[in-house]
Amino acid sequence: FYLSPVDYTVDIEVSLMDSSLLEQVKKYFQNLKLPVSTNISNVEVKVSNISVTTVCQSSGENDSCCSCEDGYAWPGEVWSDLITCPSASLASNQTCSYMKGMLSQRHYCKPQTKDSCGMGEPIEMQMSVRLDIDFHDDLRNSSSELYNKYKAGLETVLYASYRCLPGFVSATVSSFSPGSVFVDYVVKAGTASSKQISGANKILSQSLGGFYQSSTFTTKVINQTRFTVSPEDIFEGDTVRLICEINSTSENVTWTYNNAIISEHLDLIDGKTSRSILEIVNVTTKNSGNYSCSFKYSYNEFCTLIYRGTKEITVSQLTITSYTSNDNVICNSPEMQSNVSLLSCCIDKHLPSLIADWKVNGEVNMTGVSSLRRNCTEYKLNINESLCSPEKSGTVTTYTCELQTGHGARRSASIQVTYFWAAHVTIPLKINSTVSEGYEFSLTCESDVSNYDKISWKIQSGNNTTELDCGTCIQNTKNPARSALTVKTATEKWNGTYTCTFFQKFLNSSAKVKINVVPLPLQQNILIDPIVTSMPCKVQLTLQCCINATGGADYNVTFMVQEKELQYAQKKSETLFCYVYHYTETECGKEKNLTAYCKFTNSIQQAVMSKSITLIPVSGKTKKVSCSDSLGIGIEGSILVKPCCESNCIKGFTQGSKTYKCSNKLWKLQRDDCVSRATNALLSGAESLVNDPERNKILPNYLEVLNKNMREDQIQTNRSANVGAIIDILGMISTIPAEAQNSTIENFLSIVDYIVENSTDNVWKHLNEGERPGSSSLMKSVENFTLHLQPVNNTIPTVSVNTLQIKGIAVTENSIDYNKTFCSTNNLTVDVFISNKDIQTLAQNSTVVSVMYSKLGAILPQNKTQYVNGLLITTTVSSNRSRKIDINMIFKKENSSLTSPKCVFWNFMLNEPRGSWDTQGCTVTSKENDYVNCSCNHLTSFSILMSPDTNSQTETEYYITYIGLAISILSLVTCIIIESLVWKYVTNNTTSYMRHVCILNIATSLLIADIWFIVTFSINDQNQQMSKGICFVATFFIHLFYLCVFFWMLSLGLILFYRLVFILHNTSKTTQKAVAFCLGYGCPFVIAVITIAVTLPRKSYIRKDFCWLNWDDSKALLAFIIPALIIVVINLFITAVVIIKILRPTIGDRSNRQERKSLLQIGKSVAILTPLLGLTWGFGLAIVTRKSPEAFKILFSLFNTLQGFFILVFGTLWDKKIQEALLKRNSMSKWSSQQTKVRTL
Repeated sequence: FYLSPVDYTVDIEVSLMDSSLLEQVKKYFQNLKLPVSTNISNVEVKVSNISVTTVCQSSGENDSCCSCEDGYAWPGEVWSDLITCPSASLASNQTCSYMKGMLSQRHYCKPQTKDSCGMGEPIEMQMSVRLDIDFHDDLRNSSSELYNKYKAGLETVLYASYRCLPGFVSATVSSFSPGSVFVDYVVKAGTASSKQISGANKILSQSLGGFYQSSTFTTKVINQTRFTVSPEDIFEGDTVRLICEINSTSENVTWTYNNAIISEHLDLIDGKTSRSILEIVNVTTKNSGNYSCSFKYSYNEFCTLIYRGTKEITVSQLTITSYTSNDNVICNSPEMQSNVSLLSCCIDKHLPSLIADWKVNGEVNMTGVSSLRRNCTEYKLNINESLCSPEKSGTVTTYTCELQTGHGARRSASIQVTYFWAAHVTIPLKINSTVSEGYEFSLTCESDVSNYDKISWKIQSGNNTTELDCGTCIQNTKNPARSALTVKTATEKWNGTYTCTFFQKFLNSSAKVKINVVPLPLQQNILIDPIVTSMPCKVQLTLQCCINATGGADYNVTFMVQEKELQYAQKKSETLFCYVYHYTETECGKEKNLTAYCKFTNSIQQAVMSKSITLIPVSGKTKKVSCSDSLGIGIEGSILVKPCCESNCIKGFTQGSKTYKCSNKLWKLQRDDCVSRATNALLSGAESLVNDPERNKILPNYLEVLNKNMREDQIQTNRSANVGAIIDILGMISTIPAEAQNSTIENFLSIVDYIVENSTDNVWKHLNEGERPGSSSLMKSVENFTLHLQPVNNTIPTVSVNTLQIKGIAVTENSIDYNKTFCSTNNLTVDVFISNKDIQTLAQNSTVVSVMYSKLGAILPQNKTQYVNGLLITTTVSSNRSRKIDINMIFKKENSSLTSPKCVFWNFMLNEPRGSWDTQGCTVTSKENDYVNCSCNHLTSFSILMSPDTNSQTETEYYITYIGLAISILSLVTCIIIESLVWKYVTNNTTSYMRHVCILNIATSLLIADIWFIVTFSINDQNQQMSKGICFVATFFIHLFYLCVFFWMLSLGLILFYRLVFILHNTSKTTQKAVAFCLGYGCPFVIAVITIAVTLPRKSYIRKDFCWLNWDDSKALLAFIIPALIIVVINLFITAVVIIKILRPTIGDRSNRQERKSLLQIGKSVAILTPLLGLTWGFGLAIVTRKSPEAFKILFSLFNTLQGFFILVFGTLWDKKIQEALLKRNSMSKWSSQQTKVRTL
């Protein structure tokens, strides 16, 4: 058994009483030959090395100074306990010794290592002391002799004083400053304790003697403060902790921020360490800067220590440098459901404490799973189709990622995800997929997603694909999501596969359907010959229907006469395929016209009928055929209407007709309404254009061709048929939306200008005689054209032609007042103004367009007393308006001699379909010199109407009418009141009773009729327009109650006649009263109703310019004239009989005296009132007749004034019984009053 030797190091302290032996002992050990073996307690011990490490010498009573030998140093654990011996010599070569009293733990010097005392990194101590000497400026200059002298002397003393500090390196003077003289110096040494620094300072004070001031030693210890900042990376919003620590006690701590003192901080100080914490909550970038902490400790008068730490703090913004851009998700897409939809947010650096959170906000609550990867957070969406319905397609959900540093700072970013539903689009076929030319068909495209952006329709025919842009033919709705395509007239261009597409942002969904258009001739392309012809009995007529030769054999054609199917023959020319039937009428007694037509049926059993051929039967043996040639057959004076074709229609036909009259056995042309071939070609082109799927695209080119052909081919504008055809063309194409290009607008206006400028007055007279005046239709076409103008680059160009000018704007957010001035070639002007307030109520991108006409106003229908005396201006707005728009215009008069201006507009609905000038909603605001200011609360075509100076006689007639009718009404009311007051006094026999019943009903009927008459007359006088309904009702009641007046007069006459002639017959009062009421109200009502029933189907019941029975068209006025004249004649006859009977009474006359007086009074009333009423209405009929003399109007007004008055006088007041009854009633009233007074007394 063997144990390896163990090495021991043993510290042995050798004490010598005589210090002089110290060197001998050191030499002894140095000269000792080692190793030396010895036996201690039977254990062999080998001494391998003996070194002297520590030498201590006495320095006074019970104290000594110790120093380390070369190669040895004090261990680190006694560093702070080493105290320099005060008696140490200042010699630089002398070893530093330390007080032995500090070695109570028996620590001795050990071999020098990196952990030995003073072997660490030296620290720098900035120290200062104040010398009690005067300061010289040379001390500021480091190159001065005085400065260098002081510096050298002081550094010698400093070195000697501080060299024994542990780890001493150097001591240098850095500067001098005044107050006496402050010396700043730097000592580099190891970490020294307060006691050690104090001891060195004390040595320095001894060296300086009396030249220093006590308590001026200050030591700033650098790099000995542990300054930590948490967190290391600071962002706005963080809570920051700054911690300063030193391994020493301290008296106080001072914090500064950019040299400004911070008062609030937490200090923790114990005997060995000092700690101070500064906390900044919710830090911002303004908190960036230099922070320092200073610990101060005054050890004694020789040592004041200042430990200072400094940190530069930088506060950054927490920035999300990248995140997922806004995303789109298709909920019902299997591909998107299988692929991962990932949202992410990142910051610019990795933070270990980074925390991430995601929030979801939106109707579609599609959640996911979040994860954190280095400096990024990710959110994986779980696409669930059930959370995303079609109704929510296009809904935006906001995903907010919030990143936190863990110390308070946080930032967020929002990512918007739009959830779409891929629409399911269908086209349910409610019709057969096959349709005939000329027929209407519609397709409805439906989607389950209502939040679409737009809808498009396309037709694919062969290799050609056409996108439909046909304006109003497509109607779209949001709820439900639907697009309806309506084709009014199908043509072969509508044949193909239809694709309806709903667009949602980037997503589109479509449905398709195929439509097959089967040929069928259009009605206007079927020629009938003849159009109107006579039909002599048992004479063969040739009837034919023709179409273009192409495709005629594909149709099943039926020839119909009075709905009877007939056989026909076929013949074909170069251009036409005709179906001919030879018809002979065998029944010779017919009087009603017959109709014939052709019906064309195609392969899908859809049919079109031609226009009707009218056959006028000729009956009677004396009526023989007079005209018989290739044109047709007819008797003398008969009318024949033929189509417009030449040489038996070999070269085709044009629109219109020719009217012939049989005269002297020859057909003579009476009227030619045929459209020229050039115009007919243009008309056919327009009919094709309006039914074309690409009509919007084709329109500009068509207008250019139309304008060019009109001028080059010199369309005959002196023929009403040609002008009418051009108006029809403009009417058709005006509803097609057109881009507001200069060329397009100019071509359209040039066409209008051409037909207005070059057409004769006779042409317009003929065109205005139709159901709808041609000039009104032309102006309506221009209005429609401006309504459908589409602005280009938010502008409407100004375009002028000879007689027209157009200006307008496109409404934008920055639109100002609409203020346009127009001037014609003859220097007439009109200003148009609409305020910005009204403009801003219109929809964005809508248009306000005005068109000035210098000649169109003159050719519009107007009466002969008022004339258009200025320019005509049309203003339209393309936007649907919820409120009225006020428009102000200033017109310059064309003829200054005309007076009484009226601001009017052309009302297309008035007297529909003719239209007329109307003043409703328009007022004259001022009329100065040659200008008239108008204000209207609606938009359309405006102008001013003015009249020649009003005749004073006419004004007198107006005053007489108003005053007279007022007097008449007042008299009638008085009459009714009197009758009611004396009724029980004057109705004591049957004859008197019936007389007063008749008088009372005559007064009541005339009162009602006069009230209606004065209302309608007043409205007509003020040029106010009434609706047809009101005018219709007014006419009915005026007619009814004026007839009642006459029939009650008849009843009064018949009662008189009955009582005097049928003296032996006595009828009860009730029977007489029933007969009188039936006659007085029943007969007028029957006549009035029959008049309406006869005239209403032809719309000829009332006049066009006054609310009274029509005369020109239907002679409805006879329904008043004839009964009135008959009653006047009957009453005059009765009056004559009564007079004779009263003057010559017959035997058997049994009338009592009272009844005889009543009969006499009735006779007087009938004798006087009947002629007066008859004469009054004789003049009254004259005032409603055109060109009636003014004298008749004045006489009617005078007699009408006396009419009610005469009934009051001759029907009521002239009756003695009424006079007596009134006197009796008056006396009774007085007596009653006197009796009341007596009772009171």
